[in-house]
Amino acid sequence: MKKILLPTDFSDNAFNAIKYAVQLFENEACIFYLLNTYTPVLYDTEHILYSPSQLSLDEIYKNNSLKGLKRVEKKLKREFHNPKHTIEKVSSFNLLNEEILEQVKEKEIDLVIMGTQGATGAEEILFGTHTVHAIKKTKVPLLAIPSDFEFVQPKNILFPTDYDINYTTKHLQLLKELAYTYNFEIHILHVIFGRQLEEKQEYSKKILVDYFKETRNQFYSIEKNTVTEGIYDFQKENSIDLLAMISNKHSFFENLLFRPVINDIGFHVKIPFLVIPSGKYNS
Repeated sequence: MKKILLPTDFSDNAFNAIKYAVQLFENEACIFYLLNTYTPVLYDTEHILYSPSQLSLDEIYKNNSLKGLKRVEKKLKREFHNPKHTIEKVSSFNLLNEEILEQVKEKEIDLVIMGTQGATGAEEILFGTHTVHAIKKTKVPLLAIPSDFEFVQPKNILFPTDYDINYTTKHLQLLKELAYTYNFEIHILHVIFGRQLEEKQEYSKKILVDYFKETRNQFYSIEKNTVTEGIYDFQKENSIDLLAMISNKHSFFENLLFRPVINDIGFHVKIPFLVIPSGKYNS
């Protein structure tokens, strides 16, 4: 049974991501953990030790958090009743990203799905700082859903890669599962900068070819100035329902391009964005 963590601040944006999650895994048995964190603005350790009134403030925030989670659960069951889905509520006095890390480890979470948050101020800023920080820190796949994105049955997924990754089943399993479920096509995109693949990259490409041989897939190599430009241009010319990337600290994605790519794509992409961490999960 898949375990999926769904952070919520009770906003429409957060519920939109939750709706996407339950629809995406409509036919799969899942436990969905609704997570809300709270940190009272006036919280102070000295006041907690010596002032009973401060404790009541903490309890007010706690009660509001629990009430909010119950409202979300009730709305979710009313709109998307599914006997295959189990819903559990988690209310925590903690910072959001710290609690995500703790829940991922404690409950052996398979996937985090969250809204983009912070879509106010400028229309092009779709992914807020909470989401971007979670993308960089979370040690399991994280699927970020842009504000107001309406669920559609996925048909095409774009998977940019530099072939500088030692691919494992952990990296690719979720993509393969989704491909089987929806029979969608995986578009594997390599952006080149005027040079051919090295021997190690050719080997990594072969791993992908073998792993996805039972799914519909296409491999592309295009020459662009940046990875971001290649991704944007490919999406303009092709209908893409989901963008997936692997965060690899030992490749140029992290050292040269990954942080700018996260900043650019993370704040501007208008389709669901799946980030798969490299390394050992839940560590």
